Amino acid sequence: MPRATRVSTIRRHLVEGGLVDLGLSEATQKAGHPAQHESDGFAARQHVDDAGALLVIVGAYGPDWFTTMREARHRLEQPYVKCHVGGDAPELADNELMVRWATSAELQARKAAQEARQAPLKAQLQRGEAQQRAEEERQSRERAGQFGLF
Repeated sequence: MPRATRVSTIRRHLVEGGLVDLGLSEATQKAGHPAQHESDGFAARQHVDDAGALLVIVGAYGPDWFTTMREARHRLEQPYVKCHVGGDAPELADNELMVRWATSAELQARKAAQEARQAPLKAQLQRGEAQQRAEEERQSRERAGQFGLF
């Protein structure tokens, strides 16, 4: 059984990430209509899945609710937050995400994918640093009067 995910913890992570907690009631959240709210923000509520695991449903609201939902997903999937965000459950509305703690395997896969994305940039930086060191060494030899030897 997965670790229980508390709504207060998820709410704190999102608020620390700069999102606004609208504090909507569960009935308002389930009613839908995310664009009817005047300000952009989120609301969260507890949910128990079929297996009995305690999860959190985060809904994005406001005129630009899609951006808010994207920001919430990005914040919760940061390595230091360690959450898994899914939006494909049948009971979820278009503006809602299901949040639970990520497993070790999911975190390792996320880390490997990030390293794979960064590998070309790291290789390019290493080549640039090597070229810079070689150029500096060549210039120091020229200043020492050894340019004809090398």
